[in-house]
Amino acid sequence: MNLANDIFHRADPAAPALIEAARTTSYGDLDAWTAAAAAALGDCRGRRVGLSCPNGLAHIVWSLALLRAGAVLIPVAPELTGPEQIELAATTSLHAVLAADGHDWPHPASAARALAAAGLTATWFELAPPPPSFDERELARLNPALVRFSSGTTGRRKGIVLSHETLLARLSAANAGLGIGPGDRILWMLPMAHHFAVSLLLYLRHGAATVLPASHLGEDVIAALHAHRGTVLYAAPFHHALLAGAPGAGPVPSLRLAVSTAAPLPAATAEAFQRTFGLPLRQALGIIECGLPLLNTAWPEKTASVGAPQPDFDLELRDESGRPVANGETGELCLRGPGFADAYLSPWTPRERLLEDGWFRTGDLARRDGDGAIWLLGRRHSVINVGGMKCFPEEIEACLQTHPGVREARVAGLPHPGFGQVPAAEIVARDPVAPPSVRALAEHCRARLSAHKVPVRFVLVPALPKTASGKPDRTRPLAETAVAPLAATG
Repeated sequence: MNLANDIFHRADPAAPALIEAARTTSYGDLDAWTAAAAAALGDCRGRRVGLSCPNGLAHIVWSLALLRAGAVLIPVAPELTGPEQIELAATTSLHAVLAADGHDWPHPASAARALAAAGLTATWFELAPPPPSFDERELARLNPALVRFSSGTTGRRKGIVLSHETLLARLSAANAGLGIGPGDRILWMLPMAHHFAVSLLLYLRHGAATVLPASHLGEDVIAALHAHRGTVLYAAPFHHALLAGAPGAGPVPSLRLAVSTAAPLPAATAEAFQRTFGLPLRQALGIIECGLPLLNTAWPEKTASVGAPQPDFDLELRDESGRPVANGETGELCLRGPGFADAYLSPWTPRERLLEDGWFRTGDLARRDGDGAIWLLGRRHSVINVGGMKCFPEEIEACLQTHPGVREARVAGLPHPGFGQVPAAEIVARDPVAPPSVRALAEHCRARLSAHKVPVRFVLVPALPKTASGKPDRTRPLAETAVAPLAATG
């Protein structure tokens, strides 16, 4: 089956699919546009194609067109640096990149051709992919639709493979609590490169209209909510905080559901939102390997809880030996249900090896209270969550250690009132008398890492705390002051 074709087979052609300030696109229009774009792409069956495109109509049309043309869609997130784009292309052994709506592919390509369909233009960059590190025949057997990247619990980029059938099961399971239907109008607030699969495809599959506001500024989103009678907000805590403090913010009569996802929900944000809009903010837990397994629909007063498992999911909290823990005790969150990842791409790990007796170990530590509500307590490992964008200390440390003035580095997350966490670094200089400057270190990172991965603080230390095996000891807090100051310039 092909999920994109299934969407349009089910849809009412006259119903609105996308709403912008001055234009409403019906499902019939979107069907015709994506069919024309798929025809322009040609036969892409089994080809791995990166899509580099900003949020907007073009992203939606070209994504659906690639799926209809049989491609394996691999989003190229806009925040990726040049080296990260090259790494993505190599890891996935990309056959091509489709750059649209002002984006480019500034890396070697064997050929390039211009495409045009439904008033949209793009450039197809044909690549000469390296031999894949995975078995292409095993991948093809899955009927793959999408590959998304997440470092999981180990800090390594794996590539989560989702087939058309798995995506369909995931969308149905996720919608059990959301209840999205043809009467809904959902305000789009999230980056499409990260949330296309479980969010936008879900809205389209269930016949809803997605509203694309003029910008994500609070006043523009609130104006769009009123103008288009928005019914659902699905966004990160950062967005909800902006909306609660925006000029003219107040109750929106049409709004029935507001969901917070992608990062932990601060109590102050939840309180400000409910005070402003008169509607509780419901926290959800989305996991790229699993979908949307938890949603807090039962306890509006427990704003920091991710609620209970959705109807199709089972949940256990387990101790280090794998035994379930009692209510009130801390355990690792383990999940079982439909729509789980078909495989990790690299190293190739099929679902039967990804799961343990059907269960997925999330790496999240959590507890369950007496009512059954689940409370996340943090990660078993060292992931840093910057406003919903995840990064790992190992990657940032490796980047810092390529600077000629750095001998060693240790990175951890610091609490931040707006973003939840931000990365900070301890540095052991090769020459303690003449250490690299803060500016030099920051610029070195900015040239090689996405912006959210760049440390906001650098501290010079004589040595790093180590474990018995010689690895950085991540149980020890970062030093708060430097033994010698790092200059701000130079």
